[in-house]
Amino acid sequence: MTHRIAVLAPAKINLALHVTGRRADGYHLLESVVVFAQYGDTLTVEAAEADAFSISGPHGAGLPADGSNLVVAARDRLRAANPAETEAPVAIHLDKRLPVAAGVGGGSSDAAAALRGLAKVWDIDTASPEIAGIAAGLGADVPMCLDGRALVARGIGHDLQPLRAWPAFDVVLVNPGVAVPTPAVFGRLDRRDNPPLPPLPDRPDHAAALAFLAAARNDLEAPALALAREIGDALDALRSTGAGLARMSGSGATCFGIFDDADAAQAAAARIRSDRPGWFVEATRTNGVGA
Repeated sequence: MTHRIAVLAPAKINLALHVTGRRADGYHLLESVVVFAQYGDTLTVEAAEADAFSISGPHGAGLPADGSNLVVAARDRLRAANPAETEAPVAIHLDKRLPVAAGVGGGSSDAAAALRGLAKVWDIDTASPEIAGIAAGLGADVPMCLDGRALVARGIGHDLQPLRAWPAFDVVLVNPGVAVPTPAVFGRLDRRDNPPLPPLPDRPDHAAALAFLAAARNDLEAPALALAREIGDALDALRSTGAGLARMSGSGATCFGIFDDADAAQAAAARIRSDRPGWFVEATRTNGVGA
């Protein structure tokens, strides 16, 4: 049994998100290129005398610490599925660095990190179908966060195709501090049968991947902008500091800008942070594969 482990819950970034349909049960059909950042929340899981869950960090205030928190739900469901292996109590601490309900998968990534950390502490195979099933039951985005690779997600987010090649990007994440409820964003969509993603490039170096993304969209950006004009301010800030591409992630309000290199991203983040001291601004790098 591992006694203590720290796990990163990285920001999930939808580089492109196309809404292509809607099922009879109300779930929207999506096609999305998803990557993960080197920045995010941190979960610490360790053996303890009794179960405990605590939260700190700049975005931890007001978060529930009961079973409505996906971290606690992940613990309880994993324990219920593995009673013999999970008798040992655990203390979980969440350092909440990502904005809440911000389009970067914070809660889903936290749940996935909890599953990974608990599996190590309790000596459970993280690749088991059982854990995959628990992840799917916790929310549409949890399976892709559990996978953690650059990928294309389709359907309701559970059909995952890892990318064989994709560049890492130096990015700046910006959140203007507004909340845009996901149901409200979907509710303002003009249409739900939009065209799918364009074909992925055969050799996606930085330039080819950027060209692909420029031809793609986030179909939720326009309805989110209608709900919160501050998203447009965030996009303008990224473009004015040199982003090769600026777009909203997920259902917002977090936006990302892609920059030529780490120095350019750091300089842009410093300028935006200076101009907008109340905003969440973070320069980071996304994961790539085969590049």
